[in-house]
Amino acid sequence: MITVNPLEVEGMFFTAIRVELPKTNLLMISNEIGYIMCGALDVDLFNSNEKLRGRNIIAARAVGVRTIDDLLHAPLEKITDASRSYGWEEGMIGKDALVKIS
Repeated sequence: MITVNPLEVEGMFFTAIRVELPKTNLLMISNEIGYIMCGALDVDLFNSNEKLRGRNIIAARAVGVRTIDDLLHAPLEKITDASRSYGWEEGMIGKDALVKIS
């Protein structure tokens, strides 16, 4: 099952997506600028691949999350290099990162 819902974070709106997979969930919260996601996101690929790096993708991942609420409150384990231009840092809480791109 795929669930797509609007999500309000400190007065700003995002899209929350949950894809139920066998034994796990794929979780993402996004807006038109960037997104945070569960551990399924390969941040290293965006940072190491020259073509992808040139796209300046604003993205980060958190690990060990099972719900959208977990994703909002989990520390970001990895971020893309382009995310730094928005003030994102490893270890910041997902919700705080989203506010910076709203």
